[in-house]
Parts: sequence; structure tokens; C-alpha cells
Amino acid sequence: MIEFIAENLAPIMFMSLIVFLLLGYPVAFSLAANGLLFFIIGVELAPLSDSINLSWPLLSALPDRFWGVMSNETLLAIPFFTFMGIVLEKSGMAEDLLDTIGQLFGPIRGGLAYAVIFVGALLAATTGVVAASVIAMGLISLPIMLRYGYDRSLASGVIAASGTLAQIIPPSLVLIVLADQLGRSVGDMYAGALIPGLVLTALYAGYIMTMSIVRPKSMPALPLEARTLGSGVTSLGIALVVAACIAYGAHVYLYPTHGENADILGGTVGVIFIYIVALLDKTLKINAMSRLAQQVIIVLIPPLALIFLVLGTIFLGIATPTEGGAMGAVGALILAAAKGRLRLEVVRSALTSTTRLSAFVLFILIGARVFSLTFYGVNGHLWVEHLLVSMPGGETGFLIVVNLLVFFLAFFLDFFELAFIVVPLLAPAAEKLGIDLIWFGVLLGVNMQTSFMHPPFGFALFFLRSVAAKVPYIDKITGKTIAPVTTGQIYWGAVPFVGIQVLMVALTILFPQMVMHYKGPGAAVDPSTIKIEVPGFGGQGGGLPGLTLPDNGGGLGLPGGLQLPGGNPLDQPPAGGGGAGQPKQLPANDLSQPPSFDQNDVGHAPEPAANDLSAPPSFN
Repeated sequence: MIEFIAENLAPIMFMSLIVFLLLGYPVAFSLAANGLLFFIIGVELAPLSDSINLSWPLLSALPDRFWGVMSNETLLAIPFFTFMGIVLEKSGMAEDLLDTIGQLFGPIRGGLAYAVIFVGALLAATTGVVAASVIAMGLISLPIMLRYGYDRSLASGVIAASGTLAQIIPPSLVLIVLADQLGRSVGDMYAGALIPGLVLTALYAGYIMTMSIVRPKSMPALPLEARTLGSGVTSLGIALVVAACIAYGAHVYLYPTHGENADILGGTVGVIFIYIVALLDKTLKINAMSRLAQQVIIVLIPPLALIFLVLGTIFLGIATPTEGGAMGAVGALILAAAKGRLRLEVVRSALTSTTRLSAFVLFILIGARVFSLTFYGVNGHLWVEHLLVSMPGGETGFLIVVNLLVFFLAFFLDFFELAFIVVPLLAPAAEKLGIDLIWFGVLLGVNMQTSFMHPPFGFALFFLRSVAAKVPYIDKITGKTIAPVTTGQIYWGAVPFVGIQVLMVALTILFPQMVMHYKGPGAAVDPSTIKIEVPGFGGQGGGLPGLTLPDNGGGLGLPGGLQLPGGNPLDQPPAGGGGAGQPKQLPANDLSQPPSFDQNDVGHAPEPAANDLSAPPSFN
């Protein structure tokens, strides 16, 4: 029995960790306690099994592993992005966006739902924090949607699902953790996840469009009296056309001096121009634009500018993700100050939440380091790798099993726990099968996104439940009594969006180029255009003639036809006679004959031939 335990210590250790977690112990302490407990057991059982490589001196490696965690600059981006998101949420940006986009889409069925999805994507690209997005939209948009007769399940589902877009759209916190655990660049992970995030947003919008046709009464249009900004879509369209023309003109003007960067600079000029025009139009009360156009431009451009500041600099290689997060945090403070909402309470709340989340991540990571030290010492990583690589179906079978495993584990574990516990065990097997780890990480990110939406353990559902009305209340605008939102309605509203997320997992597997575009097209090299120049020796005019590698030619018979400039003198037969001081002629290309030495030339040094490097230089 003892020998059986010694030989199977790795699977026993993994199963005991699951038991610890199911019993409700904190994840960080469950990981550390499990690792230390099985370290003691492994040291005692090491003589009974060749697969156990544990000894007491190995514990001295723990301080180094802890220091490696705390000195990891990549993880420093987590508090930066968390702080940025919470400051933006406290500054009222989400409220302004939802009100403005809701007015823009108000005249069509499901307009408020489209606004929630669009604002969810914008908040995801500026905050990266799911809790902030879900709570903000739950507080602001859910009462409005209930006020105007939206179905409760549908309203709850679209709010929870849109909030989880912060999981996959950069600058997502989980993508930072996945990149760190997979040993890949955060910038590449962000670039790979961008298109799947946008496709998922489009799928959400497509579901709303379908439901507005199938069940039109579940999402009515905003009534006329609620459209306080009035109409003015035509004015907005004209403003956008003018901005596009300005951007194109700036691009044409800047292209000769800035090349490929001219398109980005031109677009920046166009956006700044139309923003200043809208600001002056509203401030000076010129009213050349409609109120709707003014509000959309003034409200939308600052967060879009912040998105470009953070993600644009990362994608262009100007800043690292950590530096981009720092710029985003400063930008959030500037936006809050510009709105007059940068108060001490806002900064204190943001710092408190940032410290709590950062400590949560750090303690889980430290616990994972203790667990992995023991797990690797009992060859657990090899056990997992052999188990997964030997799955029937090769790469396809591996992907199916892994995605099912992550999907079901997400019922009980949140995305940080999955990223720190499960991903390090899956990555070696994926790499051995030749799977690109950036693509694999994005695929797992989309799959782990379902952990926020799973009834009954989805965290996004908990966040929404905490802010949704639990008892009937009287609406301040209409004076009507609004019924509360039940937990069952929140859960049923999440189910269709969980299905959409599963569909997105399948699309990511079927169309890997959505992620693999991060590698770029790659520059094709034409071998016929290769030219190698090597400094020569001697030559007329004191120069150093170069050696070239032309497309064709015999030359010395070397590959590519290596030749000396001006023809190859070694192709000519050497001179061998013809008088004193003159070298003799040998038969042309006949190297089978011995050299001839003329006795008449004794005592007479031959004249150095041109380019004869054996003779001393002559200075006339």
C-alpha cells in the first residue's frame, strides 16, 4: 500500500487539492498547505520510488521562488490597470457613456441593450476589471431597462455578459496572468485576443438583433419623451465625414515625411479637430451641431483616446504593458479631474480596491509556487503531460479534453485560480504537441470567461445580484412600482450568453488566424536580390575592392559564382617565361605538370605583377 502511494503521489496530491478547494478553504492557503503537507510525505517516501525527487534542502529554494514572484515586472501591470478602471468607474464615465449611447440607439428596438454591449466593450478596453464593469452597468442601466419594459432575464443576461468582456478584450487582467504563466509576451497576448474579443461583442449584438425580431415586446424602443438629447443623427454623420476628410488630408500631407505612421497621425489630427469643434460649439453655444452630435463626440472621444494611449502604445511597441498601465492610470486621473470628480474619496476607494485585488493575486501566486515545488518534485508535471499527450485524436483530442476540463472547473474556480493552478500543468503538453501558446492562451481566456457566467457560481451573476433590486420600488421618473429582479431571472438570462461563449470557443479553434495574426505576415526574401559585399585587399587607387555574389557565373566555381571586380584574373593561365624578370608560361590550366625553374633567372628577382601581394609595396 505504501509503495502504491509512493508511485502515485502526483495524482493523489492533485485530487487532495480539489478536495481542499471544495471544502471551502481559501485558494492561496489550500495551495500552500497542500504543497507543504505532500512535501513532508514525499521526503519520507522518496526511498520507495524513483519518481520522487524531494529532500529537505529543497525547501531553501522557496525564498528564491517568492522573490521571483514579487520582482516580476509583468505582474506590476495588474495594479495599474485595476486602479485605472476603478478611477474611471468612480469618475462617472460609465454613466455618461450609457446615457449618451442609449440616446443614440434609443429609437430602435433593443437600443438600450445595444448601448449596454457597446459600453461594455468600451469599459473592457479602458478598465480590464469585470467587477467594475458589471457593477457600474447594473447600477446605471438595469433600472432604466426595467423602467421602459425590458424583459428581466434578457436585461440581466446582457448586463452580466457585457461586463465579462473585460475578461478577453485588452487590457484584460487575466491575459496578463496567462501570458506570465505561459512565458509569453503580454503584448502578443493582447494583439492575439483583440479580434476574438470584438467578434464575441458582435455575437452578443447579433443575439440582441435576433431577439428583437423574435420577441419584439421583450425590448421596446426608448419612448420619445425619454430621448432628452433629441434627434440629430444626420448632424453626427456630417461631423464624422468632416473628421474623416481632415484625417485623410493630414495623412496625405504627412506621408512624405512620416511614411507608414502617417495614417495614425492623420487619424489623430481628424479626431482632435472634431473634438475641439464640438467643444467650442457647445461652450460658445453656436449650436452648429445637434445636441446629440455634441454629446456623442464629447463623451466618446476621451475614453477612445485613453484606449489608444494604453493599447496603441503597446501594439506599436512604444511602451511595455506595465508602462502602458502606468500611462492609463495617469490618464484616468486626468479624465476624472477634467470632469471635476477627482476627489479624495475616489482615490482612496480606488487604492483600497487595487490593494485588495493585488494582494489576492500575489497570495494565490505564492501559494501556487509552494504547490508547484512539491508537484514538480514528484514528477506531477510529467504525469499530467503524459496523460494529456496520450489522448486519442492527437491535437484535436487534446483541445477537446482541455476545454471540457476548463469549462467544468470554471463552475467551482474563478479565472485567477484556473490560471495559476491549471494552466501551468496544461502548457507543457500543449507545447509538446506543437500548439502555439499565444493561441492556446487566448482560447483558454475565452473559455475561462464562462466562469463569470456559470449559474450558480458565476461571479458576474453575484456582482449583478448585489446591485439589482431585491424588493419592489417606486421609479423616480415614471412613479410606477417596479417589481424586483429574482435570482432565477438572472441565472436564466445568463444561459444564452454562456452558449454564445461556447460558440466563440469553437470559432477560435476552427479559425485560428483570428489569433495568429499577431505574428504578422512576415517579410518574404528573394534569394536573387541578395548582395554580399566584403572588403577586398589592394586595388587601384588605394581602394579595397569588394567581392560580389552575382546571380550567375562561374568564377572560382564557388556557389553563387564568387568573382573579383573587373573580371577574375585567376581564370587566366599563369605566365611562365619570356625573358629575364618575366614569369614563365605554364600550359593553360594544366596542373598535372611540375613547375619549371629557369636557371637563367637565378639572381634576378622577378618584377612584381599587379596585385601581387607577396611583393613589398612601392612608394614613388
